[in-house]
Amino acid sequence: MKTFEELGVSPEIRRAIEEMGYAYPMPVQEEVIPYLLGENNDIVALAQTGTGKTAAFGLPLIQKIVIEDLVPQSLILCPTRELCLQIAGDLNDYSKYVEGLKVLPVYGGSSIESQIRALKRGVHIIVATPGRLLDLMERKTVSLATVKNVVMDEADEMLDMGFSDSINAILADVPQERNTLMFSATMSPEISKIAKNYLRDPKEVTIGRKNESTANVRHVVYMVHAKDKYETLKRIVDYYPRIYAIIFCRTRKETQEIAEKLMQEGYNADTLHGDLSQAQRDVVMQRFRLRNIQLLVATDVAARGLDVDDLTHVINYGLPDDVESYTHRSGRTGRAGKTGTSIAIINLREKSKVKQIEKIIGKQFEAGEIPTARQICEKQLIKVIDELEKVQVNEEEINEFMPEIYRKLDWLGKEDIIKRMVSHEFNRFYEYYRNKPEIETATDEKGGRRDRGESGKGSRQAEPGYSRLFINLGKIDGLTVGRLMEIINKNIPERINVGRIDLMKRFSFFEVEERDAETVVNSLDGKNWKGYRLGVEIAGGEPSASSGAPKKPSRRRGGSDEGGRRGGDSRDSRDFRDFRGGDSRDYRDSRGGGSRRGDSRRGDSGRPSKRFENADYEPRTSRSRKDDWKQFFQNDGWSGDPVESKRRKSKGRK
Repeated sequence: MKTFEELGVSPEIRRAIEEMGYAYPMPVQEEVIPYLLGENNDIVALAQTGTGKTAAFGLPLIQKIVIEDLVPQSLILCPTRELCLQIAGDLNDYSKYVEGLKVLPVYGGSSIESQIRALKRGVHIIVATPGRLLDLMERKTVSLATVKNVVMDEADEMLDMGFSDSINAILADVPQERNTLMFSATMSPEISKIAKNYLRDPKEVTIGRKNESTANVRHVVYMVHAKDKYETLKRIVDYYPRIYAIIFCRTRKETQEIAEKLMQEGYNADTLHGDLSQAQRDVVMQRFRLRNIQLLVATDVAARGLDVDDLTHVINYGLPDDVESYTHRSGRTGRAGKTGTSIAIINLREKSKVKQIEKIIGKQFEAGEIPTARQICEKQLIKVIDELEKVQVNEEEINEFMPEIYRKLDWLGKEDIIKRMVSHEFNRFYEYYRNKPEIETATDEKGGRRDRGESGKGSRQAEPGYSRLFINLGKIDGLTVGRLMEIINKNIPERINVGRIDLMKRFSFFEVEERDAETVVNSLDGKNWKGYRLGVEIAGGEPSASSGAPKKPSRRRGGSDEGGRRGGDSRDSRDFRDFRGGDSRDYRDSRGGGSRRGDSRRGDSGRPSKRFENADYEPRTSRSRKDDWKQFFQNDGWSGDPVESKRRKSKGRK
């Protein structure tokens, strides 16, 4: 094993890092430091968070600075304010004995005027988020003409956050004769494109295998029904009394709801999402780093660049849409040689994602067994006993109170006192779990989705109290869950509770409360959406009175589950009843013209997000709508004329 001296690190820097506890370089430091100390040496380094990346590029950058020349000589780009501040702080620690070195963090959410004043006084190293740096460049308050070294840390996350154009604009202002270093956890096509455009014959350094998850992390999956996801989360947290974890959710709404539920039930939790102000984010993060918060519920975007040591667990409350994002999540535990656990709580619909992730990380998920009530109570009991054993007794301070304590407890025996002390903490878990049923692991042993009917072709009955409605729009028409909710919002002013939504290829089904079914049909049927006339009916019955005869066949009519069985794609059926279901969403509280608890892709105003307003929509043109639905109705025994259809059926004709 080499030493930092053998890698060429200067005595001043070695003195500082030795005081910080750096004895020997980590693998990524061994690879990068000597190469970056040279000239015109570009590097693409694939390494996970917590592998010593900051020192790998930070030490050579500090060493190459010409202190007498007070101009920007090195630029470090990173995705978030938190990471920006962390890197700047680490560089200041490494340069403790390098007199006169100036490092400036530049980021949004802080006074731009103070950053401009600091730039005017002169700096050697700029650590910046792309957005704020581009703002300063447009104001002509910073020049990158003297930069000789550029580092892009967590480049894949910067691209994921939409900084591609900003990075291109920034690198265009940096001299061509420079060292460029890119750090990324995964080698995506976008990273390869950036490397090809801006790096010259880069050396590729891979710590572990490409796209591999941290070696010290166990990967455990709990497969449960959507309705049981939150209860499973609670059982996992209760089973690990000393858990210190980030719980990742898909949306800010889900994040807020899960955090609020945990706090209401007495858990030491808080939330981190994009709607928080920078000041609020800073307060939450400081409390979490000090362990005043045990469970941080966060979105991927809010947690990017978040650097916290000693996390015991990362909990995925559903898997991310981009399976490579799982690598970033799991890499936040099991760091610095310690072990960690990445837990995924999923439903059957996410099973295929597990296989994709296993291919990317090169590991198999362990099937987790949901803790029983007895196991949880036992764990909590042992925790109480451990804490009693370790209580520090201050003899001098407590002695004066002991006579009164002895008098009060004199009537109790030793065993009674121990039982009462333990029960004081233990009882709340016992009372909660005493009559709780155990959670079943979801399986698909019967050959498919648990929602399939006896025919196995995707038919199903509405949930009790709900009616199942047919709508003549499907995935091929560009219909998504968000767009369906947009249609409902636009046309129905009163509160409507929406249950399960099944998106089929050419049409779809959704459920509403029985009392609202006719209102929904009357409000939506015949309305226009993107040039199509909507047909909405109660599924499995005769056409509604409002519908009358089928409309002109520019849009289809129908409404039986038989049609759903014939043309449906069961893989796209989703259960939206339970807001706790990972990739599912709860639309039961939807209301027209207002925001809904589960529609995370809408703002609080109830307006559809830009994502849906500006989404591309291209109607199918390969064959006419008339031909499609003529065939559909003929197959279904409906000629388009209710009288003729009835005559056919009475004669036994198809």
